[in-house]
Amino acid sequence: MQINLTNKTILLGITGSISAYKACEVARLFIKTGASVHVVMTPSAERFVSALTFEALTRNPVLTEKSESWTSALNHIEIGKMCDVFVIAPATANTINKLSKGIADNILLQTALAFNKPLLVAPSANTNMMEHHYTVGALKMLAVNEVKIIAPQSKLLACGDEGNGALAEPLEIFHQTTQKLLENSFWKDRKVVVTGGGTREKIDDVRYLSNFSSGKMGNALATALYMRGADVCLISTKEHTDIPSEIYTIDIDSANEMLEYTVDAIRVAKKGKMSMATMNSSEPVHLIQKRPYLFMTSAVADFTPKFPQMGKIKKADIGNEWKIELKATQDVLKELNKDGITTVGFKAEMDEKEGLNSAKATLITKEVDAVCYNLLENSQSFGTVENSITFITKDKTVELEKLDKVELSFKVLDESQKLSHE
Repeated sequence: MQINLTNKTILLGITGSISAYKACEVARLFIKTGASVHVVMTPSAERFVSALTFEALTRNPVLTEKSESWTSALNHIEIGKMCDVFVIAPATANTINKLSKGIADNILLQTALAFNKPLLVAPSANTNMMEHHYTVGALKMLAVNEVKIIAPQSKLLACGDEGNGALAEPLEIFHQTTQKLLENSFWKDRKVVVTGGGTREKIDDVRYLSNFSSGKMGNALATALYMRGADVCLISTKEHTDIPSEIYTIDIDSANEMLEYTVDAIRVAKKGKMSMATMNSSEPVHLIQKRPYLFMTSAVADFTPKFPQMGKIKKADIGNEWKIELKATQDVLKELNKDGITTVGFKAEMDEKEGLNSAKATLITKEVDAVCYNLLENSQSFGTVENSITFITKDKTVELEKLDKVELSFKVLDESQKLSHE
């Protein structure tokens, strides 16, 4: 999944943890997106990875105790002014405790104290150090002061102990940092339900009927929504290991389960996540509930076996022909109660002449606010990295260019935002 961060600048802080080498992968992930990466390292970090390594990766000079200069921007004041976000990964227990108390006795801490934009911290330490009450308190204090904590993992640590304290995966650090760069006020904290993948209709306990839907568009859309700051629930039949871990996911199989869990997710979404709207000091603070959204990208089966069997039906018991009785499934998108929620449906067609008209008809037959129409050539059109979409509303039709599915998802969100009157 490709995310475009051209014109964004990341400041990456590295402290003296054995996991400092993983910061190389974090830097690489940002560089692949077109972002500019600057690095600041503590003296202890240089014991694990050299500054030269990061200069070679980023093509930018690295700020260290020895390289700091007041004749250029390579100092703890100016480097922060150039950057949009500061992520410290890895952050040792020592660094975390000092950060929370405003101590600035090395070049990285001085840079952090002078930085007034989004700051993220990815802890990495021995379990006992991580769970010490001083460190726990320090992390709480940082969170209160709007520092984003990228939670560590529980696994076998480099010291040989097993427990909480391993640095989060580089991709997760990338995801959570990128969210701070791309979130906007419209989508931030808005409840959004996304469905994805092709449903699997059980024949017996080892066989099912399904379709070629890969679930990639649902994953891409959920990722783009997360990056915009939305509170996302993804209901899918497919793999979603490459999406941000903070996205709430529900794994389902059948059309019936898709309907059941989507109804429940919409019910929760309509309750809303209340956000504080700041008023002037003479007026009380009001609670605002943002209107939720539903993006129905899933390919729900039209039919399901009428009599699904327990266990495995043996081939010898079937014979040379197998006639399976099918019955129509419920039309999930049509059945949903869409009152109080903005709904965007997805329609894939192979009929070049009538496909667009069929997609436009969906606006009325399924009572949705917009339809994303995709003209397929054949079964090979599924599972591709790129896609093209025609965004259809009752007032207009917008052709969205062929793009990587995440980049295309951002385009879909831009058009979907126009559906709101908030």
